[in-house]
Amino acid sequence: MSDPMRFEAAESLPAFIDRTVANHDLWVMTHKRATLTADHIARAAALPGTWHMLVLVEDWCGDAVNSVPVMQRIADANPNITLRVLERDRHLDLMDAHLTNGARAIPLVIVYDADFVERGQWGSRPAPLQQWVREHGMQLEKEERYKQVRTWYVRDRGATIAEELLTLLEQAAGSTSAPTAPAIAAAG
Repeated sequence: MSDPMRFEAAESLPAFIDRTVANHDLWVMTHKRATLTADHIARAAALPGTWHMLVLVEDWCGDAVNSVPVMQRIADANPNITLRVLERDRHLDLMDAHLTNGARAIPLVIVYDADFVERGQWGSRPAPLQQWVREHGMQLEKEERYKQVRTWYVRDRGATIAEELLTLLEQAAGSTSAPTAPAIAAAG
């Protein structure tokens, strides 16, 4: 299936959230509470062109629960940005073409321009959080590591995700020739 067809067949985030099971209440709450700063809203609204953000996700993924609602707010701030989600495990060909350090790390957002030319990708965690996980978090027991990760997301309130994704979109919007290499790919 070509990227435009796959994108059009993908779900909106609210439709995906409606059928989540593993973290349904958390998805609903984070989607409801997700906000952007005034600066992030202005930057999103000022992006020229038409953009398609295709997010690979699974409902059990804690990083996705905390990240994807913020991505949706970026799309909400500009009518020329559309966000759709696909389940990673049903689209392994797409996931395997966008591995992060050899892993099927999610969430992964693939940014396409108006012609569905890929202009970059972001995932699976904000860079500072991923650095902490690599340098310190992996030394902790899984339960404690995830508790610390959740705490990081709560304190950050989506600001780093918004900053990284908006930077990626701004860089993509500034390039009008050949597709760009992934501008930001926080290792997952």
